[in-house]
Amino acid sequence: MAEAKYSFHSLMEITKRPANVFVEGHGSWLKDADGKEYLDFVQGWAVNCLGHSPRPLVEALSRQAAKLINCSPAFYNETMIRLADLIVKHSCLQRVFFANSGAEANEGAVKLARKWGAKNKNGAYEIVTLDHAFHGRTLAMMSASGKAEWKQLYEPKVPGFPKAVLNDLGSVKAALNEKTVGVMLEPIQGEAGVFVATQEFMKGLRDLTREKGILLILDEIQTGMGRMGTLFGYEQYGIEPDIMTLAKGLGGGVPLAALVAKEGVCVFEVGDQGGTFNGNSLMMAVGIAVFEELTKPGFLEQVAKTGTYLQGRLEELSRQLGLGEVRGKGLLWALDLNKESGPQVVEECLNRGLLINSPRKNTLRFMPALTVSREEVDRMMDTLKSAWQKIG
Repeated sequence: MAEAKYSFHSLMEITKRPANVFVEGHGSWLKDADGKEYLDFVQGWAVNCLGHSPRPLVEALSRQAAKLINCSPAFYNETMIRLADLIVKHSCLQRVFFANSGAEANEGAVKLARKWGAKNKNGAYEIVTLDHAFHGRTLAMMSASGKAEWKQLYEPKVPGFPKAVLNDLGSVKAALNEKTVGVMLEPIQGEAGVFVATQEFMKGLRDLTREKGILLILDEIQTGMGRMGTLFGYEQYGIEPDIMTLAKGLGGGVPLAALVAKEGVCVFEVGDQGGTFNGNSLMMAVGIAVFEELTKPGFLEQVAKTGTYLQGRLEELSRQLGLGEVRGKGLLWALDLNKESGPQVVEECLNRGLLINSPRKNTLRFMPALTVSREEVDRMMDTLKSAWQKIG
């Protein structure tokens, strides 16, 4: 067993991990050190958009590693320019800053908004964020997030992030004042349990921010790069953000993120923003490969179809077993259990060779590779049903 093969004592304990040690992965499947295979519906928390070790990414890494891995971000490199051009071509935004993680991209968004507020809104700096939001684990992003468990952690927090409520435009209006420079939110609150912003709320929010002359910032770390069945989540609402952040699927498994903004918002001056590894050629090559796969004819249409199929299977299971609401879009879904047995279900599924996630004790979350097949969805559902019947 893994416990006998490995010692875990050198690692800081920052989360409760099972003893399984994974050594190999392909597509929707992982293999542990004992040779056992697992169907993966977590995929690094919606990171591996093309699955584990997909050939386009492996080939891109190999080609680029033999050519150029990294040069100083004080210089241009070819792949940096190519990936920025792809993001601009396929989005409604005009400028890109590359980073290494979603939290870093969101930090950059806050910096950019505050600099814009200093120049254009009499020093306005507050950014309204939402209860239950998740924007990352830097100190500022923990302050921007709305996780109740973090309220007393690492005090004092970074000020300037008043909270409102998802799908409640009145609560956003109540949080605005002369110090407000913008509103930041996720189109789907994934970490909270997959709660989807409504069409009415998003359109109202865009109208409100325009009326007040403030910025709309969309954290598309989890919803971007095809996860909702369109390349970016904002497309489904018929709106355009002023600032958008990307990560997770953008790198398909490697550390890569982007801060993307409208031309008129880009007020950084030389020395305001940077990062040692930002825009390095190796990660840029992977991002290009991801973009090329996701924008192939029919790819995103297939994501939407598979997502509809997964939704139907989850709703069928909920009816059969007397479970709760099914929420989500594309290939990001949640199933409410009506009782706090999520962690037990996750453990039983692990024992049966299935990886799923329980963001809340009464909720299961499903975020498979965008390339997942219907047969793999069916297998997941069969395993989940049998695990629930044992636990329930």
